[in-house]
Amino acid sequence: MRLTAIHPKLPMRDKAVTSDFYLGQLGFIPCGTEDYEGYLMIKKDQIEIHFFEFRELPPEENYGMIYIRTDDIDELYQSFLARNIAIHPNGKLETKPWGQREFSILDPDSNLLTFGQGE
Repeated sequence: MRLTAIHPKLPMRDKAVTSDFYLGQLGFIPCGTEDYEGYLMIKKDQIEIHFFEFRELPPEENYGMIYIRTDDIDELYQSFLARNIAIHPNGKLETKPWGQREFSILDPDSNLLTFGQGE
């Protein structure tokens, strides 16, 4: 037996807003053809993220976070800047003391997405 994949589940207040952000701005696509009420599944390359509806979620109290590895952090960062995707004020692209080159963004529900590439 072995573990084969992980698909984080994050809260969303509004499925249409979350879909627009991830599909329209970040370039994800829907998983499959089913549309489930109150649930969203998206993917891009080898990444799959699921969202569950939590309409009453206060964004300032959301601590949802995921770390996504990439093979070209500089190109990804520049592509986000070119599309006017807001970089987290404390998450500008930099090499961290642990050797990862990283940057972060917030989605519309304040889920923190950190993108990183190792040395």
